[in-house]
Amino acid sequence: MKKSSAKDLKDKYIEFFESKGHKQIESAPVVPENDPSVLFNTAGMQPLIPYLMGEIHPAGTRLVDYQKCIRTNDLEEVGDKTHHTFFEMLGNWSLGDYFKKEAISWSFEFLTKVLNIPVEKLAVTVFKGDEDLPRDEESLGIWKSLGIPEERIAFLGKEDNFWIAGETGPCGTDTEMFYFRSDDPVPEKYDPEDDRWVEIWNDVFMDHYKHEDGSFTELPKKNVDTGMGYERVVAVLENKDDNYLTSIWDTSREKLLEISGLPYEGNEKSMRIILDHIRTAVFISSDDAGIKPSNTDQGYILRRLIRRAIRHAKNLNIDINSNWTEEIALCFIEEYKKYYKELERNKDVVIEVLKDEKAKFNKTLEKGLKEFEKEIKRIDDNRINKDVAFRLYDTFGFPIELTVELAEEKELTVDTEGFKEKFKAHQELSRTASKGKFKGGLSGNSEIETKYHTATHLLNAALKEILGDHVHQKGSNITAERLRFDFSHPEKVSKEDLEKVENLVNEKIKEDLPVSFEVMDKEDAIKNGAEGMFLDRYDKEVKVYSIGDFSKEICGGPHVTHTGELGHFKIKKEEASSAGVRRIKAILE
Repeated sequence: MKKSSAKDLKDKYIEFFESKGHKQIESAPVVPENDPSVLFNTAGMQPLIPYLMGEIHPAGTRLVDYQKCIRTNDLEEVGDKTHHTFFEMLGNWSLGDYFKKEAISWSFEFLTKVLNIPVEKLAVTVFKGDEDLPRDEESLGIWKSLGIPEERIAFLGKEDNFWIAGETGPCGTDTEMFYFRSDDPVPEKYDPEDDRWVEIWNDVFMDHYKHEDGSFTELPKKNVDTGMGYERVVAVLENKDDNYLTSIWDTSREKLLEISGLPYEGNEKSMRIILDHIRTAVFISSDDAGIKPSNTDQGYILRRLIRRAIRHAKNLNIDINSNWTEEIALCFIEEYKKYYKELERNKDVVIEVLKDEKAKFNKTLEKGLKEFEKEIKRIDDNRINKDVAFRLYDTFGFPIELTVELAEEKELTVDTEGFKEKFKAHQELSRTASKGKFKGGLSGNSEIETKYHTATHLLNAALKEILGDHVHQKGSNITAERLRFDFSHPEKVSKEDLEKVENLVNEKIKEDLPVSFEVMDKEDAIKNGAEGMFLDRYDKEVKVYSIGDFSKEICGGPHVTHTGELGHFKIKKEEASSAGVRRIKAILE
């Protein structure tokens, strides 16, 4: 196979689909602009969901791009040959334009004619059909007409060859392409369980709509959504079984080898983690959203990535007080600035973020590691207790995940549940109040408005407990007649869950919980787990209101003194507010 490389794959992809009438669109930021339900854009199609659901795209009906993506759900896997936290997706879309024949034919043409991948090293999967949707005979026929033998075509079910964003909405079957990444003779028959076959492309055909009752109906407007993983395809083209040995990483890898003075072989895990995490940190901190290391949301991910990279730098005997993070970051900025202008534009911000976070962590890292080594010599049950884990967090800034990782390397376990209990106790606020100036609160201070305002705190906490920690307040509006509360959630809340939320709020009202506040430094409040929105509007000192041990929020007030004053809470309506945001209207009876 003719060798291709990272230097021109993105350009070739864009040029090919432009020749097929597609318009190139810019990559969306890594931080979603209109989807508060996720921290980062995790797939190429995610920024295009509104258009796949019917909105008109200003660039037309045929689109192509390369999209920056970040996924941290398998962060602990980074360090092997294939996992990354940051990656790029190459994608092309049809918004009610062409369909299966063109999508499949162009995918095949790009793979075999542009990238020169031999047909005999390709296999595909198509949807096998079930009680809801028929077998995809059309895709089968197209693949056979292109020269893929039937033995290399596998029929799989919804778990493999079907896509939908959420529980309801536009959806459809897909066809996936696989490459035989091995020097072994290519088997005549494709076996989906044979991991020598690596997925390199996916064409999704959104031609149905799934309703709340589980039924499917055909869409009048059919879309195509395709995706190709950049790092994975480059590894295929360059015949590498280790993604970190491809040309994508040449400059940064050589810089790390120079800084450490060590070979790649024998030090692969730490080197892969450093390269991956610094690259991701560069893309997060260069985003125009202005993310900085912190203890919440995207900032927490950024902090954790930088600190994990620093710890692995110590494994390589790198002087962690030197400017090694900045040197590697500059390699990535130089490598990617042609495609992502914000890297050059925000270069100084990136360097400052890395420098500052490194300085903060380096102050306590060595002491913390010494403390860790000292403590593990004392244990006799192969388990780090909650007190040690919490001291490493509170005194040395070690996230619990870092302590767990260090323990696993020593074949030890950590009392994480005990740590959570200690952490929760740490968050508990004293019931005292102090004077101070605050922003926030209500425009009016009537008794009923005060009750409704307090009820929003209970509602927010109840939604998090029933639906999950992804729930965050996105806005509220209170009158003397009702409350309106907006919150992040990707789909309609079921009737059963709404009942659970309502019952939980009323349970807390019945318990007549005390409502109190404490004046705290804003950063400490955030660190201690207090919820809050529009934090930049608050001064350095804030009020943190606690409702028993059920709710804790940064807020200006006013509030009742006990929840028993609220009466009976009743949800009247739940509806969509905007993409990824739901709205509840409720009353107190």
